[in-house]
Amino acid sequence: MSTFTNTYSNDDNYFSNLGRATRAFLGALLASKPYSELAQKEVIASATSSTDDTRYVRPSKHDFALLNSEANRYEKLMPNLASELRFLASRG
Repeated sequence: MSTFTNTYSNDDNYFSNLGRATRAFLGALLASKPYSELAQKEVIASATSSTDDTRYVRPSKHDFALLNSEANRYEKLMPNLASELRFLASRG
């Protein structure tokens, strides 16, 4: 008759240590901030942005002329970029 003795306890065996290490690694790798911190930052950001009254300023004719001149500069190197710049200038 033979007996089998287990010298490892259930809490400290190799696989439980490996599991804890894996969970800790994944927790550090995929760490996300708690919701309360995100909400706090959002409140602070909304409080500071409400004091700054930024309004949309329509681009001037000078800005459109600059886009067209940039399009002329890139016509031979990158014709697709030149056509995009011309399109942006025509939207004004």
